[in-house]
Amino acid sequence: MSTQNKVENVGVGPTNSPPYEGGVAEGRGGSPQVNNLASLKTFRTKLRRNLTPAEATFWKALKGSKLDGRKFRRQHSVGRYILDFYCSSEKLAIELDGEVHFNEQAQLRDHERKLFLNRFGIKVLRFENRQIFEDFEWVIYRIRENLGWSERTTPSAEAAATPPS
Repeated sequence: MSTQNKVENVGVGPTNSPPYEGGVAEGRGGSPQVNNLASLKTFRTKLRRNLTPAEATFWKALKGSKLDGRKFRRQHSVGRYILDFYCSSEKLAIELDGEVHFNEQAQLRDHERKLFLNRFGIKVLRFENRQIFEDFEWVIYRIRENLGWSERTTPSAEAAATPPS
């Protein structure tokens, strides 16, 4: 069951909606708090207790910093969006998609979600659930390929990689 289905099944609004008024709380020092909003804590806990088979299998490879020492969190929220997996040090979100994502409307919501997360400097990688079972090594390879992505895309990194003229 995808996150979208899980959201609808517990009676909480869709996770693919942009934050509405009050969707971003004030954090320490008056700056906006967007990570793990208190209003979503109970729902995040329910999602962690009811992982899909693909999420449970994938979590075994991530938990305890097993993937190259990177700490991933399950069901981490940014604004009103709940991410399947998130590594804060890499600013990398991993989403596992079931059949509910394979239609035009869901793909539009996923795109809006990606744009929102990108504004916070978060890169989103999406994989189909079946890929976790059919091509797990490729999924891990693609994630490793994207570790360190933010250092490679910052203006200073781009300037350092450009030879002088």
